[in-house]
Amino acid sequence: MAYPEHLLTDDETVLRQFRPHWRVFLPVVGWALLFGAVAGLVWWFDARGGDRSAVGPIAVVAALVLTVLVAVVPLVRWIGTLYVLTTERIVVRQGIVSKSGVEIPLENINNVLFSQSVVERLLGYGDVLIESAGSQGQSRLVDIPDPESFQSEVYRARELRSVHLEGGPAAADPVGQLERLGTLLERGLISQEEYDAKKRDLLDRI
Repeated sequence: MAYPEHLLTDDETVLRQFRPHWRVFLPVVGWALLFGAVAGLVWWFDARGGDRSAVGPIAVVAALVLTVLVAVVPLVRWIGTLYVLTTERIVVRQGIVSKSGVEIPLENINNVLFSQSVVERLLGYGDVLIESAGSQGQSRLVDIPDPESFQSEVYRARELRSVHLEGGPAAADPVGQLERLGTLLERGLISQEEYDAKKRDLLDRI
């Protein structure tokens, strides 16, 4: 389910949206293997008895039912969690029927940190800690796919947001903004296309 467009402001666009990493289903896989192993043993011992007992098939059905039950909660949480990065903010939405959410304006973000254990690095996920001004303080985003890439995207979006805010009615010297854009391009925080588009916009104001 994509982020609803009616919740965006007039000039806001979604840069990236995603759900938690698939690793949230690893415990389900572990339980499924355990249930399957138990059902297999029951079937094997039942077959050794030589009679046509229904214990073996019942054990298999029970293992399938238990696996489905164990998978329900992680699946619902995965479906109901959405991370969204826009040109103005970071949004974390949770829930399917009852919903809750956190919004962090990009201009309030002071620092973005990511952490990965060895296993998390091998599987390609980790946590991202966002330090921001205001009431949010610190917000930890868990099970983020490729957290290092997400960190770079947030920094880039924050810098572009800063340039956009400086380009408002109370803007500073457009020449200074052009110099800052050049610095962002050199640091790899914006692409050549983004630089050219913003440069044309600033030159139109001079």
